Amino acid sequence: MHVPLDFPSHPPRNVVFQTYAVDLEVKDDSNVSCLFAKWMVKFSITYEGTDESKTATFMLPENLSYIGTSCGNETSGPVLSIEFGDGNSWTIRFTKTKDTYQGVITFVYNTGDSTFFPDAKRKERITIVANFPANPIPLNTAFSCGTEDTVKSGDVTQTFQSVTLQAFLQDGRLSSQKTLCDNDMTATIPGASKSGNTGTAELNATETPSSPTIQPEEKPASGSYTVKTGPVTCILANMGLQLNVTQQIPTIINFNPNSTVASGNCGKTTAVLRLSDGNTKVDFLFAVKNSTSSEKFYLKGVDISMTESLNATFLASNHTLNNWETTMGNSYLCRKEESIFVSPGYKVNIFDLKIQPFEVEEGQFSAAGECSLDDDTVLIPIVVGAALAGLVVIIVTTYLIGRRKTYAGYQTL
Repeated sequence: MHVPLDFPSHPPRNVVFQTYAVDLEVKDDSNVSCLFAKWMVKFSITYEGTDESKTATFMLPENLSYIGTSCGNETSGPVLSIEFGDGNSWTIRFTKTKDTYQGVITFVYNTGDSTFFPDAKRKERITIVANFPANPIPLNTAFSCGTEDTVKSGDVTQTFQSVTLQAFLQDGRLSSQKTLCDNDMTATIPGASKSGNTGTAELNATETPSSPTIQPEEKPASGSYTVKTGPVTCILANMGLQLNVTQQIPTIINFNPNSTVASGNCGKTTAVLRLSDGNTKVDFLFAVKNSTSSEKFYLKGVDISMTESLNATFLASNHTLNNWETTMGNSYLCRKEESIFVSPGYKVNIFDLKIQPFEVEEGQFSAAGECSLDDDTVLIPIVVGAALAGLVVIIVTTYLIGRRKTYAGYQTL
């Protein structure tokens, strides 16, 4: 069994955790998966402060307890149970019919937890209940939602994104059949139309449509972006960002630093930087890995979301990257343009990059580890030195040959 990084308490048996906001598999006693769940979720809760009404907005914190998570039994389905902070809990229980399954969320939050509800007038535990997904999902399909999917109940709004969810897995395997949320297209392959109902599509990752040529626009302006947890800066980034789409109508989008908004999520071992410019969003997912000598961070994934209209949202995702690696405590620097493949027809171009998603101190970049693309700054002196050395060899050789000819012109007495 895999154990989550920085897991604070004893995990339930047969739960496999990975690095994500929520990313896990739940297995039964036979080691067969019954539940797969991956998503990011943001909570927005209105509560009564000492002087006025306030809104608490937060994501799941780093330290979570999954005690109570299980595959259920003969009379109940899989349960995902999360506890965090002082008396807060979030649970989703799944039930099924002959043809469908659905989850019911029970969220208990404690306004007495000053970390999330500062200056709350009443200190009490409040419970809300809501269905998720909103509509029943056909059995043996996975629910998928790349764009935001909002669940409202009482004073609580839960905003889910990058969701992949399936309960009652057949043979313990995640289905390739995807049931998409209303905000997504009926197929994540660009060019497909969106219907008014939840759609199902089978993804074929091996398809690579032909890419029309496109004339590049001017280099994007570089912007400076920060993400904070409360008053503390936890992510720093400088970059020029360009989105290159070669599906259907070729498009190049330069992110404007003046209109681009930075947001995200900070943790000890995972971090997310989102840059949003109008209806276009790019998420950079970072993770930490251990090497033989030290901990290093790297870019693990990139998600793209482009909303063109109420009925057209284009999505692309790649969570198998291994870019921008450098030692923890340092920033990462790359002056040259770098293109990152996200999916067929989608890539992002990065210019003048400097980024630090972990261990930011006093809101300043730490010493930078440079990318291999910048190695020409070291190569130039080497080339110049080699050329000078070659010139010296030529001069010395010419001199020696000249001396030998001079000696040959004299007769021995």
